[in-house]
Amino acid sequence: MNFLIDECLHTSLVDVAVERGHDATHVNYRGLSGVQDWNLMAPIREGGFTFVTNNAKDFRRLYAREDIHAGLVILIPHVPPSEQRELFDAALDDLAAQPGLINEALEVGMVEGDIQIMRYELPGVAVDASGQP
Repeated sequence: MNFLIDECLHTSLVDVAVERGHDATHVNYRGLSGVQDWNLMAPIREGGFTFVTNNAKDFRRLYAREDIHAGLVILIPHVPPSEQRELFDAALDDLAAQPGLINEALEVGMVEGDIQIMRYELPGVAVDASGQP
């Protein structure tokens, strides 16, 4: 897969993806730091990226408007880089078992020390005004 990592996540996630045989880059490396979320959608589409973010609210809403996309990975809650890498590694494990995320979102979170993964269609899931499914 070809991942673009959001600026709200640590750059070390690029290494996690590359070590697992994927292509990856970070918005900081592409000169997109500080770009508003809705303005990231064009580079995401054009690059065929699966986007990795911590910003669930905004990107669920933006992806719900897309007819087709390469997938969205959401790591929640906001945690230190070492835990981000752990969550992203769990996402990559899930993707190895069920390849591809076309028009899907994969949310990976930690609840009371346990990693939980949820995969759903996006668009296709009802999203309310707050961006919550």
